[in-house]
Amino acid sequence: MADRLTHLDEHGAARMVDVGAKAVTGRRAVARGTVAMSPQTAAAVAAGDAPKGDVVGVARIAGILAAKRTGDLIPLCHPLALDHVDVDAVVDTQAGTVTLTATASTTARTGVEMEAMTAVSIAALTVYDMVKGLDKGVTIREVCLLEKTGGKSGAWRRAEPH
Repeated sequence: MADRLTHLDEHGAARMVDVGAKAVTGRRAVARGTVAMSPQTAAAVAAGDAPKGDVVGVARIAGILAAKRTGDLIPLCHPLALDHVDVDAVVDTQAGTVTLTATASTTARTGVEMEAMTAVSIAALTVYDMVKGLDKGVTIREVCLLEKTGGKSGAWRRAEPH
C-alpha cells in the first residue's frame, strides 16, 4: 500500500510530496458540511437572534480565514496562494440544519481540496461555538468533498452527495 500513498516514502515514513514537476493549472474544489440542531436554534440562526450575533456571517469569515491557513493546520499540505474562497450557508429551520458549502480555487501545482474541506470544517465548528449556549445537542456531520477540477487527475464529482 505504501507505494500507492503519495505522502509515504519507500520506508513508509510520512513526507511532503514534491510537486515541483507538476504543471501549473487552474484548480477548484467544493466541499460541504452540515450542522444539525433543534429547529428553534436554527430559527434563531436564520433570524440573526443568536446570543453571539450573526452566526452565518461569522462562520463564513472563519471558513475563509481557515482555508487561507490550511498549510499551517495540516502538516503535509502545501501552502497555497488562493485565488478565491467562498463559504455559503443555507439554514433550514424546519430540518434544524445549517448546510455549509465552501468553494476554493487557485492556479497552482497542487489541488485545493483540503482548503475547501478546512473551510467547511472550521465554519461548522464556528456555528457550533456560536449556538452551543442555546443547544447542547448540536452535531457536525457529513463533511465531504463534492467535486474537484484541474490537475493531472482532471475533474471528479461525488456520485451521490451525502
